Amino acid sequence: MSTATETRTITVAHSPDSDDAFMFYALATNKLDTGDIQFTHVLKDIQSLNEMAMRGVFDVTAISFHAYAYIADKYALLPHGASIGDNYGPILVSREPLSADNLSKMKVAIPGEMTSAFLALRIFNSEFAYEVVPFDQIIEAVQEGRCDAGLLIHEGQLFYEKMGLHKVIDLGEWWHDRTGLPLPMGGNAIRRDLGKEMMGKVSQYLRESIRYSLEHREDALEYAMQFARDMDTETADRFVAMWVNELTLDYTERGRKAVSLLLDEGFERGIIPNRVQIDFIE
Repeated sequence: MSTATETRTITVAHSPDSDDAFMFYALATNKLDTGDIQFTHVLKDIQSLNEMAMRGVFDVTAISFHAYAYIADKYALLPHGASIGDNYGPILVSREPLSADNLSKMKVAIPGEMTSAFLALRIFNSEFAYEVVPFDQIIEAVQEGRCDAGLLIHEGQLFYEKMGLHKVIDLGEWWHDRTGLPLPMGGNAIRRDLGKEMMGKVSQYLRESIRYSLEHREDALEYAMQFARDMDTETADRFVAMWVNELTLDYTERGRKAVSLLLDEGFERGIIPNRVQIDFIE
């Protein structure tokens, strides 16, 4: 017979990146008292997480906002944990200097069809050829000439110039110039069938974990370095600061508006099949 004190295990799935590791540092290293809830962490790349979310595999999962359009029946968005770029975002790069006006003539290496980066690029211009390439192989695909341009997410945004590549367009800058809003990339979603009380509890602990990391930045960064994929500490610190900040702790009204606008535009341009009702757990 179940009792009120029985431990409940909650699966939390996120990508094996330094920014996600930083965010979940306190939970992963038992810095917080989470009462009768035990958190189990599962690490998968964002493309896999998007696909698995369609099947409702994990209780809490990191997702691309683009993917939320296809899982809103199963998941609600948590009001924290988002990666939102304010006047910066995914960068389209090329081997030779190219103009974004000529995107229609390019073949682009993209990190996944469900990524928000791909959605933003298609809102910018939907008429281009593309090939799905694992995100950490996109720079190589461009360097070797297999693709004319590559859409960079994650740390490639910070060192593509060192690899001899040229910026075609920063989608975060383009979006900000056009809307005045930040460009939302990914967030954390929670399964609706956990019920309102459990969703609220889990949400509280996840928010506390983000706050703890921001308040204990040095320790959290040291932990995150094991997921930093050959980045030195200074680069990892810059990368984490881009994607874990005050907008991560709380979207704010601007952030929420940006998520709605991104998905609305995706629908209006025929990229997303249905209009999405954004539903945040409070």
